[in-house]
Amino acid sequence: MPSDTSQKSFDKLPDIRAVAGLAKVSIATVSRTINGSSLVSERLKKRVWQAIDQLNYLPNTSARTLVSGRSHLMGIVVENITNPFFPELIQSFEKIAVAHGYEILIGSTNSDPAVLAKCARRMVERKVDGVAVMTFGEEEPVLDQIMHRGIPIVLAEFKLDDPNASTILLDYSTGIRAAVRHLAGLGHRNLAFLAGPRSLHSALTRENDFRAALAAAGLPLRPEWIVVCDHTLKGGIAGFEQLRRLESQPTAIVCSNDMTAIGVLRAAFLAGLRVPQELSVVGLDDVDFAEFTLPPLTTIRLSRVELARAAFEALRAQAEKPEGVHAQREFLVSTSLVVRGSTAPPPA
Repeated sequence: MPSDTSQKSFDKLPDIRAVAGLAKVSIATVSRTINGSSLVSERLKKRVWQAIDQLNYLPNTSARTLVSGRSHLMGIVVENITNPFFPELIQSFEKIAVAHGYEILIGSTNSDPAVLAKCARRMVERKVDGVAVMTFGEEEPVLDQIMHRGIPIVLAEFKLDDPNASTILLDYSTGIRAAVRHLAGLGHRNLAFLAGPRSLHSALTRENDFRAALAAAGLPLRPEWIVVCDHTLKGGIAGFEQLRRLESQPTAIVCSNDMTAIGVLRAAFLAGLRVPQELSVVGLDDVDFAEFTLPPLTTIRLSRVELARAAFEALRAQAEKPEGVHAQREFLVSTSLVVRGSTAPPPA
């Protein structure tokens, strides 16, 4: 039976001295390595991190923040955690952040400005090194709380004239034009669009890009075939039903996001309308389960990995920039068309 002394020794957690001893470096070198200092060579960093892994050492994050003045914590605020697009975005953001020595703090607004303000306050209280606001049109309540404290911020499609603010520009136009050309090439001339809420600038941008794509393809624009609904399954069902009440019917529907498009697939099925034989449907986002719908959804891909990488790099560039250096403030994420089974030539 082991003695009390050996049990105490076994239970004792390794400290920074143990890491320094195993790596054969000074305590200061271990501290600088953990805090991401550029003063430590790559060779020594490798030895320190190997010792940390071997000992299963857990750095004191509070002490680390006090010493370095940085929390190594990045915030990300999303619009609606129930939309599969956003958990996929958060997962990508966390993976990239952890690989660079950061943790993340998550907030979901559910499209409520009051909740967004609370999320912003929580980010400030936790002393985050930066905040990615991926709400696509509801940024105003968060700006005063974060911007005026000098915390780096990155916004989707929203530009601010502030050195601590970065913008991710989303090129919806490329994907939407490809979708319209694809449908026109199949023989469609009667295209409808289920737009998102006009309170979201991302939804307005997508609608305007659809209008421009129709004009570029030489296709007619019928105002009654542009229907505003929310970015949910129920929104897609409601938008489809509104179109069905019209005297003249479109042969294809392009949707402002995948959730709306999947709602259309369900509504069409319940109405006895076959997709794609009698109606073609196109989504936007390419969420993971879009390829598993029946039929698999043709959609415009907006890569969550690219979006997460752009958001993290924008914040990291601001948080880690040397004094007097100007960080990159604009990042572009493009879109592309993914053709699956929900589009086909229109019925004769």
